[in-house]
Amino acid sequence: MTIFYLIRHGQKAHGSLSDALTPLGQRQAQQTAVYLQQQPVQRFYTSPIDRAKATAAIIAATIQLPAIEEPLLRERANWGDLPGQSFEEFIAIWERCNRERDWQPPLGDSARQAGERIERFIQTHAQTVENELVVAVTHGGVIADFLLNVFPVATLAQVHPGFVAQPYSSAVIRECSITIVDYVAPTYHLVAIASVAHLE
Repeated sequence: MTIFYLIRHGQKAHGSLSDALTPLGQRQAQQTAVYLQQQPVQRFYTSPIDRAKATAAIIAATIQLPAIEEPLLRERANWGDLPGQSFEEFIAIWERCNRERDWQPPLGDSARQAGERIERFIQTHAQTVENELVVAVTHGGVIADFLLNVFPVATLAQVHPGFVAQPYSSAVIRECSITIVDYVAPTYHLVAIASVAHLE
């Protein structure tokens, strides 16, 4: 069995093209690092998007493991990827992807495709070593996309009732929250959705 901690990046400024972490985002990353320092982390990966890499850099300095960039962990789409796109246009496309999970946006992946990338990440990096812990810094959208791909709604509701009502809400998948999934091919077991106990 391989245990995966899927961590959303720390807070960045809302509605800003800057991917820099806010002071709160930096503190969230440091609190997460302190928690992970007490865990038997064997491997550590990060999305190549700057806000994730900045979060991972703070964590890596504490847990003393290098953060390996993994393209499969990138977000479904990012504002600024499509030249000239307003923030309002980006949000409209994002929300349509949420509603129509197979709809292909002008740039980026559909919700289902994004979730499938996280599935590929897990399947690629799962090992036969018992209870190996793999940590990945990624994004709230793809975490939700993955969960909706592989788990029945009833399971999601049992683990986190708020997720079913608002799967893409930042109030549910908060910055630096940890979603925990155990994987023994071909089966996923959901342990926690967006836990923030280490931040409180």
